[in-house]
Amino acid sequence: MDVRPQLIDALSALRDRVAAVRLPLPLPGAERAWQTRVELLAQLDDYLLPRLKDPEAPLLAVIGGSTGAGKSTLVNSLVGCRVSEAGVLRPTTRTPVLVCHPDDHHWFAGVRVLPQLTRIWLPPGQTPDPDGLDDLAARGEDGEAALRVETALSLPRGLAILDAPDIDSLVVRNRVLAAELICAADVWVMVTTASRYADAVPWHLLRTAKEYDAALVTVLDRVPHQVIAEVSRQYAALLTRSGLGDVPRFTIPELPESTGGGSGLLPASAVAPLRAWLAHRAQDPAARQQTVGRTASGVIESLNVRMPALASAVAAQYAASVRLTAAVDEAYGKEAARIRRRLKNGAVLSGDARTRWRGHPLYSSPEELLEALVDSLVALLQCSVSAADEQIRTHWRREPAGALFRFEGAGRE
Repeated sequence: MDVRPQLIDALSALRDRVAAVRLPLPLPGAERAWQTRVELLAQLDDYLLPRLKDPEAPLLAVIGGSTGAGKSTLVNSLVGCRVSEAGVLRPTTRTPVLVCHPDDHHWFAGVRVLPQLTRIWLPPGQTPDPDGLDDLAARGEDGEAALRVETALSLPRGLAILDAPDIDSLVVRNRVLAAELICAADVWVMVTTASRYADAVPWHLLRTAKEYDAALVTVLDRVPHQVIAEVSRQYAALLTRSGLGDVPRFTIPELPESTGGGSGLLPASAVAPLRAWLAHRAQDPAARQQTVGRTASGVIESLNVRMPALASAVAAQYAASVRLTAAVDEAYGKEAARIRRRLKNGAVLSGDARTRWRGHPLYSSPEELLEALVDSLVALLQCSVSAADEQIRTHWRREPAGALFRFEGAGRE
C-alpha cells in the first residue's frame, strides 16, 4: 500500500484522542459509546497502525467462530500438524495461538500487533506436549493474557494464521479477547457448523465485517454428507439476504477427524481449497494488495460513522457535566448573595447573640459575646447551605445523569 506519513500521523493523533475519552456519567448510550471506544482502540492499536507502518508484514488470517465450531482442528489441518489443542471439552482454546513460517517469526515476536498480549513460544526444535499446549500458553507473566507463537515450515511465507478463543465463550475475558483478535486481522475467517450457522453471535460478527468492508471468508464446517447440498444452499441464501452473497464460502463435510479422532487432522483434500485461497492472497502481489487494502480502507472509512457517534457521546457528557456544575454554582451563588444581604441587615444579631450584645459589658463578657456571634453566624451558614443543597437535589433529579447520583451536599459529613 502507498501509505503517506501524514495519514499515520493523523491516525496516531486520533488514537490518542480516543484513548483520552472518559465517560463517567451514566447517560443513555454511554455504555455503547464506551464499547465503541474499546473497539476503536483495539483496531487502531492491533491492526490499522501496525499494518500502515509495516505494509510488507505477513498477512494475518484470524480463525474465529462459536464454541465447538472446529476452529482448532481447522487450524491444525491447515498447518499440517497439531499446534492448537482440539477436543470435546469446551471452550478448548483459552489462549490464542499464532502460527507463521519461521522466516516470519520476527514480525510477531515483538509487540507490533496485539501489544497487550505476552508472547510465549518454545525454543526452536522443541516439540510441545499436545496435552499441555494450553497450560504452556497460559503461563503469562503475572496472569497477563498471552499469545503463543508457533512456527511451521508447511505454511507459506507471508501468511500467519491465528486461532482465536470462542466468540460465544462462557468466559467474558475469552469473548472480549476473541473480538479484539478478529479486529486485528487482515482476513476474517468465520467458522460455523451445520447445526449453528443461523446463531445470532456469528451473524453479529459477519454484519460487523460487512460494516467495516473487511476481507471475509466463511467456513461451513462439520456438515453431514447427506445434507451438505441443502445446508450449503440455505447458508448461501442467508448470506445473500444479508448482503454477503459475494463472500467466499468453503464447506467441510463431517469427518471422523472433526471430533479429534485419530491424529486430529482433517484430510488435506478437505482444507485444500481454503488453504489455497489463503496462500494465494498472501503470495500473489495483486491479491495481497487487494485484500490488505480492502480491510485497511474499510476500517478507515468506518471511522466516518463511529467517530461522530463517539464525539456526540463525549459532547453529551460535557453538556451534562456543565449543567450539573452550573446547578451547584447557581444554588450556592444565590445563597451567598442572600447571606451577604442578611449580614448587612444585622441577621447575626439575633437570639442569644442579641441578648449578649445588649448585656455587654455589664452582664456578658467579650468571650461570651464572641461565642454567641459565632454560633449565630454558623446557624445562618448552615441554613443557607441546606437550602442550596435542596435546590441542587431538585435540579439534579431532573437530569438523566444527576438522578443516579446520591448528592449528600456540602452540609453533610
